[in-house]
Order: sequence, then structure tokens, then C-alpha cells
Amino acid sequence: MSDKPTHAAQENDLPLDAIAAGALAEVQAQLAELKAKNAELAEQFLRAQADMQNTRRRADEDMAKARRFAIESFAESLLPVCDSLQAGLAIHDASPAQIREGAEATLRQLKSALERNKVLEINPEGGAKFDPHQHQAISVVPRPEGSQQDAGTVVAVLQKGYLIAERVLRPALVTVAQG
Repeated sequence: MSDKPTHAAQENDLPLDAIAAGALAEVQAQLAELKAKNAELAEQFLRAQADMQNTRRRADEDMAKARRFAIESFAESLLPVCDSLQAGLAIHDASPAQIREGAEATLRQLKSALERNKVLEINPEGGAKFDPHQHQAISVVPRPEGSQQDAGTVVAVLQKGYLIAERVLRPALVTVAQG
């Protein structure tokens, strides 16, 4: 064996201990840098988690408020109907024609309020195809003599149905032509 220094030591003219110490210092610096980055990422993660929890809490509160006050708009649109009914009842010497006129005006107000709130009538025409999603057959009657009406069609509407935002609130009660 020779007393010659190793190749790396020859290049840098440093003893092996100094090279190892430099490498160790470099690794320690990288470790410190990575620890700092890790702490920063952990803090960002905790903040993101807190933000997510706050967002969920706010969304839950908003949903609770929406449920509580969802009917507010609908109730507000019915107040004029209530006012009209009260005004009509306050008139003690009204004629039957005046009472009918007031009732018709009040019914128009009610229908308008319902339509504004997406409550629509289901009132099929005679001869319309029976739709089990919107109609409820109360009875099945023989097809009227000489009628061109097909089997399974609506003959008469006994009670109108209603949709709310395209969902059946109450099906129309109908009689259906027998096959």
C-alpha cells in the first residue's frame, strides 16, 4: 500500500475527514431545508382543512336557512289572495253577482300566485292519453257509443292535479275509456 492520498483527496487537496464533514454538512443543510418545507406543507394542509370545514359549516348554515325560508316567497305571493278574501267577507250586503265576481278575481290571483311559484295544473283534455305518472284513474268506463276515443284515454277529469317544478304534487283524478 502506498501513502498516497486517494483520488478525491488529491483533486481537492483536502483530507478525507474534511470531505466527509463537508458532505455531512451538505446533507444536514438539505435535511433542514426539507424539514422546513415539510413544516410549511403541514401548515398549508391544516389551513386547507380548516377552510374546508368552514366552507362545509357555511354551506350547512345556508341550507338550513334555505329550508327555513323556502316557503317565504310562496307565502308572500298568497298574501294578496288572503287580503281579497278578507275584503270580500267584509262586504255584508253584496249581491250574488258581486260575490261571484270577487271569487273569480280571487281565484285568478291564487292561480297567478301558484304559477309564479311553479305550481301548474294537470288538467288533461278529453281524449288525451292516460299518463300514470300524472293521472290517477278513479274508474274505467265503456267507450261512449259512436266515439272515436281510443281505449286508455281520459274521458273526464274529476279533480285537477298539480305539478310543482315538474314534479307531481297531486295527480289528476280521471275516468278512463275501457278497451
